[in-house]
Amino acid sequence: MTQLNTYLTFNGNCMQAFHFYQSVFGGEFAAKSYFKDMPDDPQLQLSEADKNKIMHVSLPIGNTSVLMGSDAIGELAGGFVQGINFTVAINTDSQDEADRLFKRLSNKGVETMPMNQTFWGSYFGMLTDQFGIQWMISFDQTRENHD
Repeated sequence: MTQLNTYLTFNGNCMQAFHFYQSVFGGEFAAKSYFKDMPDDPQLQLSEADKNKIMHVSLPIGNTSVLMGSDAIGELAGGFVQGINFTVAINTDSQDEADRLFKRLSNKGVETMPMNQTFWGSYFGMLTDQFGIQWMISFDQTRENHD
């Protein structure tokens, strides 16, 4: 089943916000990682301050929704605009479905990260559609192997 979730971006206060959301909705974080947890990439040089920012956090809400978030880093932080700092995240049941949705949504839009394998184990991509809406599409192959 394809699932839509909201992905929020913050300007350095992601964990503060997610602790607040946790106090409102309850539950436990399903994932929490920092930029310092990423494998070294010579093309991505992180400042010490950015290394300690949140790369990804997720808080399940109810049985089918997940609120996710991260901090903006580097030059991306300069484009941060509070109030429009969200992305629609789609989790699919197959790589083919991820590719199909990515292709259709990116028509006349901008591919910001082509679909590809990631170090965290997902097949993942990002785009901005022709109407300016940001999307993240992923297929978690580990989930397929356990369903």
